[in-house]
Amino acid sequence: MTWEAELAELKRREQMAEQMGGAEKVERQRSRGKLNIRERLGKLLDENSFREVGKIAGQGDYDENGDLQSFRPSNFVCGRGKVDGRTVVVAGDDFTVRGGAADASIWGKQALAEQMANELRLPIIRLIDGTGGGGSVRSLDSDARTYVPANPAWDWVVANMATVPTVALGLGPVAGLGAARLATSHFSVMVRELTQVFVAGPPLVAHLGETVTKEELGGEEIHGRNGTIDNVVDTEEEAFEHARRFLSYLPSSTFDVAPRAPCDDSPERKDEDLLTIVPKDRRKVYQMRKIIKSAVDKGSFFEIGKGWGRSTITGFARLDGWPVAVLASDPYHYGGGWTADASLKANRFADLAETFHMPVVNFVDNPGFVIGTEAEKASTIRHGCRALAAVYQATVPWCSILVRKCFGVAGAAHMNATRLKYRYAWPSGDWGSLPVEGGIEAAYKSDLEKADDPDAMIANILERMNKVRSPFRSAEAFLVEDIIDPRETRPLLCEFANLAAPLRTPGPVAFGMRP
Repeated sequence: MTWEAELAELKRREQMAEQMGGAEKVERQRSRGKLNIRERLGKLLDENSFREVGKIAGQGDYDENGDLQSFRPSNFVCGRGKVDGRTVVVAGDDFTVRGGAADASIWGKQALAEQMANELRLPIIRLIDGTGGGGSVRSLDSDARTYVPANPAWDWVVANMATVPTVALGLGPVAGLGAARLATSHFSVMVRELTQVFVAGPPLVAHLGETVTKEELGGEEIHGRNGTIDNVVDTEEEAFEHARRFLSYLPSSTFDVAPRAPCDDSPERKDEDLLTIVPKDRRKVYQMRKIIKSAVDKGSFFEIGKGWGRSTITGFARLDGWPVAVLASDPYHYGGGWTADASLKANRFADLAETFHMPVVNFVDNPGFVIGTEAEKASTIRHGCRALAAVYQATVPWCSILVRKCFGVAGAAHMNATRLKYRYAWPSGDWGSLPVEGGIEAAYKSDLEKADDPDAMIANILERMNKVRSPFRSAEAFLVEDIIDPRETRPLLCEFANLAAPLRTPGPVAFGMRP
């Protein structure tokens, strides 16, 4: 007596599961320029590393003798695999089976994937294509009833935001619960022209009298610029590479700290270009990303969220091999000033760094909150105060480089002023409660009204103020700790990274990060 017959039946069922939605549906997926779920897993994970869980879960069709005649697998594939040698949980939708709809899903598999990541303290990568187990009107026919909504495994989804790195890749039209699973992540990616994201698709929106295409409703022009999605890429393979790179900077969970990577870039390297990169004319802009890339280990800067909140730059990098979170201003957009979106972006990124115990380096050129009617309508001060609170709640090591402007309440968010002020100022530093150029008319209003030549008076006041605003005056009063040669930025930041590394404290975070 052996179990060979049962093992043969197991093999047969596994082979049926590997057919996914059938040859016709798989070919239809390919004709749309999309990989199927098993091809995606092969390209994302290290070769031969995938250990599938629940492969033969699905719906069988049996004859009168109780023998299996056909089999429709669940449209959700999950298990464990390796990314660059590190174990991760992967959870992917199979669009070839009922377009990822609820009437072909087994919600227990979604719950298991999220719980597995949480309890084994492993990063999770979601490959989302379709509704992600969301609703389908056809289920009313098959079930002959409806239900009060309850998102499957959502307690684990929320718990994972506070425990393990959560990556979500949108790899096709994503709606409903799929869109929620995409947005509820630490890092999300969509593929240009292949991915659209919406709460409900064009057919439902049409009932509101709005006729739009999928791209018009939820393409990258919408969600790549409003903060729903972090990064937009051109191909699925590029999305997988972004997932791998994002994870390379992070620990597997909050119960660990990210390891140091090998580094062949000297921590003492000094870039001569930094001496001239900031213009003497404060009205002129410059490339902040060049400064970032010069200061960090060569090739290590990985930007996150470039398409939205564009006056704020966020990303990961390495300093002498140590991973750090990078926050910076971009003077090409609103002079680096904080809009409502930029504030939200800074808030979320500070929380991400805090969640995974990452030291923060902040390159500052912030003239304050953006002003005007539109800024007030967007509740800039509310969102800005949330960002300020996130900075002050952060406990991770923090270093600020005052590159140029640092004004007002938003400027004060460059670091927590109650902590050790580990910061350096460039000679181009310019700070205060508000820029001199914008405050002379208000401060000297009555004098200017009486002056014979108001323009000459303004020029005279400005010349006097320009001497007072010198960063050396602040340094004399120890209101800024150190003014440095810009070329010393990398050596000093590498020193900071080495000092900060042993201060990182693994363990549960004080509060769970929200999407």
